[in-house]
Amino acid sequence: MKAQMDEERRKRLIEEQKKLKDRMSKVKHKIAVISGKGGVGKSVVTANLAIALAAKGYKVGVLDADIHGPCIPKMLGLHGQQLKVGPPGIFPAFGPLGVKVVSMDFLLPSEEAPVIWRGPLKMTAIRQFLADIVWGELDFLLIDLPPGTGDEALSVVQLLPEMDGVVIVTIPSEVSQIVVKKAVVFAQKLNVPVIGIVENMSGFVCPKCGTHVDIFRTGGGEAIAKELWVPFLGKIPVDPKICESSDKGIPFITEYADSPAAKAFGEIVDKILKFLDKEK
Repeated sequence: MKAQMDEERRKRLIEEQKKLKDRMSKVKHKIAVISGKGGVGKSVVTANLAIALAAKGYKVGVLDADIHGPCIPKMLGLHGQQLKVGPPGIFPAFGPLGVKVVSMDFLLPSEEAPVIWRGPLKMTAIRQFLADIVWGELDFLLIDLPPGTGDEALSVVQLLPEMDGVVIVTIPSEVSQIVVKKAVVFAQKLNVPVIGIVENMSGFVCPKCGTHVDIFRTGGGEAIAKELWVPFLGKIPVDPKICESSDKGIPFITEYADSPAAKAFGEIVDKILKFLDKEK
């Protein structure tokens, strides 16, 4: 009896791996966005990078792999939607500029409902998000991971050994600098390329007087990049409109395209594309 169950489990695992490989074979580039700690605006960066890539004409998908605190749907105006099921599988929701989005948020009965899961259940969910979702042909799949280097990050790296790399988000504070090194070493130990570091919340320019203030100091992300020999992708200044846009579900980068922050996002995307081109 046990031998029969083990054989059935083995066959099921082989089928799941085949399905995962088939789905992901249609995605050209897979990039995870990670951070060493929370509160650095990682999901904001993910959402706006996705929109910036879509604005350049690329087919983009976003997997919100933050099982316990999914917020990508809110930022892209998709909060409250549900995934649709058809014969080929489960279909993602469509956000601005045709960005495809999958998130645990779409499966919760209410926004107050917590997800109380241990590691194995989270890994199973992420595998299903990758293998059972009909992503179709994509130029980019951005994977927004929760803070730290735990179950979700490890699951994604193990399931996608062909991943193009990670983008690491930090802020200029000394505490964030200390922790972000762990994210860099995590990627290096698992042989995942570090595409580069983004320094978010890097200074504030007063909209009335034009005075520049370094709220959280400055240069921390660039210093870490130099110390650990990884690329530095750029600095994104604090802009209250980023928070307003995220709360309203409006893409900041297209709504305020002429702002310094939007231009910074655009420059970061250009550097990511340049990195991927060099890796061919």
